[in-house]
Amino acid sequence: MKKLLCGLLAAVLLALCACGTDAPVKTELPAPEQTAPPAPSLPVAVETPIPEPEDTALVRVRDYIPDIWVDLRYAGENNFTGAAIYDFSDAYLRYGTVKKLAAVQETLRGEGLSLLIWDAYRPQYAQRLLWERCPDANFVANPDTGGSKHSNGGTVDITICTSDGAPMEMPSEFDEFSALADRDVSAEAAANAEKLERLMDAAGFDGYSAEWWHYTDRDGYEIEDMAIG
Repeated sequence: MKKLLCGLLAAVLLALCACGTDAPVKTELPAPEQTAPPAPSLPVAVETPIPEPEDTALVRVRDYIPDIWVDLRYAGENNFTGAAIYDFSDAYLRYGTVKKLAAVQETLRGEGLSLLIWDAYRPQYAQRLLWERCPDANFVANPDTGGSKHSNGGTVDITICTSDGAPMEMPSEFDEFSALADRDVSAEAAANAEKLERLMDAAGFDGYSAEWWHYTDRDGYEIEDMAIG
């Protein structure tokens, strides 16, 4: 009987110990979040600034003054020779001269006006063709005695026009070989020519009394043949 009681007591104690013991808990970890790999980044384009030309460089005028008007007369037949003299059709000048024209253009732009170029850089072959057609040193420079200042890239034949390209009244037409080209005209035409002269003088150009349209950069350049374009 005593052994039976001891066995029962042992069984009870074992049951109580089992109830007080924490059973291990299986914990399930969450699956790792699936993230898309980062998209490859495109290379960043770095713009290399275009270097500013030297003042002596021959440049296309409209590359730097886009709204200036150009009617290069010696590129077609609308000139005193009745024939095309140039083998190019746009105006080129020294960069230093273009910067001065840009100052004049800025002033006129504020008034709803613009500059209009009739002639600019002139290769020496073209000067010889002009001399052959008009051997008069009052209007065409003799290529054998110095040539034309147009061949230095700092001289321009120019007028004032409206913003849509209509020329203002001036003393004469371009290449007028008479006293009309010397500002002996109506008050309105004279006033327009004087305005052009005032603006060009302030920007650093010298005019030519026999041709109201003709202006030369005071920063002199050598006469030379230069590549167009």
